[in-house]
Amino acid sequence: MTSTSPAETAAPSRPPLPDDGTGGVLSGPWRALTLGIVSVVLLLAFEATAVNTAMPTAAQQLDGIGLYAFAFSGYFTTTLLAMVVSGQWCDRGGPLAPLFSGIAVFAAGLVTAGTAVNMWMFVAGRAVQGLGGGLVIVALYVVVGRAFPERLRPSVFAAFSAAWVLPSILGPVISGAVTQHLGWRWVFLAVPVLVLLPLAVMGPALRRSEKSQQPPQAGPYDWRRTRDAAMVAVGAALLQYAGQRLDGWALLPAAAGLALLGPAVLRLLPRGTLRAVRGLPTVILLRGVAAGAFFASELFIPLMMQTQRGLSVTMAGLTLAPGGLSWAFGSWLQGRPGVDRHRAALIRTGFVSTAVAVGGAALVLFPSVPVWVTAVFWAVGGAGMGLAIASISVLMMKLSKPEETGGNSAALQLSDALGNVLLTGLAGVLFAALGGGAVGAAAHDGAALPAGAFAAVFLTMPVVALVGAVLSGRATAAGKS
Repeated sequence: MTSTSPAETAAPSRPPLPDDGTGGVLSGPWRALTLGIVSVVLLLAFEATAVNTAMPTAAQQLDGIGLYAFAFSGYFTTTLLAMVVSGQWCDRGGPLAPLFSGIAVFAAGLVTAGTAVNMWMFVAGRAVQGLGGGLVIVALYVVVGRAFPERLRPSVFAAFSAAWVLPSILGPVISGAVTQHLGWRWVFLAVPVLVLLPLAVMGPALRRSEKSQQPPQAGPYDWRRTRDAAMVAVGAALLQYAGQRLDGWALLPAAAGLALLGPAVLRLLPRGTLRAVRGLPTVILLRGVAAGAFFASELFIPLMMQTQRGLSVTMAGLTLAPGGLSWAFGSWLQGRPGVDRHRAALIRTGFVSTAVAVGGAALVLFPSVPVWVTAVFWAVGGAGMGLAIASISVLMMKLSKPEETGGNSAALQLSDALGNVLLTGLAGVLFAALGGGAVGAAAHDGAALPAGAFAAVFLTMPVVALVGAVLSGRATAAGKS
């Protein structure tokens, strides 16, 4: 990825198949490709939601509770690295090789985790999964940019969001049943077999698409970017570790993490991203702000519902289900004809909706407020995220030259991941500082936690979302809405 001028709007890459301007993503030329890539997203989404349910049982049976957090951070750390590698790989050879390689690596990680004989092997499997997942997600974005005409890209991104709906609702239920009756290993071992179907569906269509494209014109592979990606991954992991500690020693890993993270992020993201320069830099920045504000809040909702209102684990988790449904609706809405000229307004609406949702969800801290209020507000937030995230992705494609689509897709995903870890870390620090204590122990014991600890999170993240709303006007080129 190279720096792009703020006002520069590159022409989209030539569609690989004839486009008469009337067919949809499920019409003849694009049907197989759409079904294939959406199936991949569906499987990734199911795996992501199911693993959270099976993980505690896996850690207990492998006598690895002490390494429980590393099973998550290992995935996250390697994903950061793989996303940057995938972006350069796609820009130089197209998305075909990194996509299929990523799927194979992801499946290998699942098999490693599912057959693990100890917790270290399990963590290694999760790290391999992260490598595969990072390769795949960036390659999928590049497929959208290269294989679909500009008019269909909003619909494809809407389909990506819709693919998360069923896994968000059914993933924990199915995973819980499989874990209870067949064992946690089958949550991991079943997915590689299911990957074969989308590969068979989209493989021929993707190869035809790539053959009709002009060869990428990017320069030689930049190993410095891979080095910077490794620095970001290690730095983010150190910050995660520091955020989990409550003593003075946390300052050491935090300082080391910032020393690695700061310079590398400046080199990896488009110039001007952290200054919110108009155009692509602001688009990349907004992705991290949106993801971080929403998911840092979502993390605490089930815990709040269990400890403050006495809901069961299942019912507390289902509080978030309306958000998954409305997210798909918001993403579908932004893909309707005629809305493309209002991208900045859609993003602003999404951020404001997120701010309202996060603040409103915290109303259940008052005992007189019924618990269903949180589900209603979270549906508002999900719709806002559907509007914002999909619109940000569409703008990124529009503002990217064809040969930079891979690098900019990687930057978008990198911003997403960094926004998650940094704002979740901030939320964790606020929560702990105001008496939240050990989240895992409290959730297990059903102990009441100070309402102020939750309030600190749910009052801070709306402010972050409103900052995103203010910046959204800078997401388009000068003079455009």
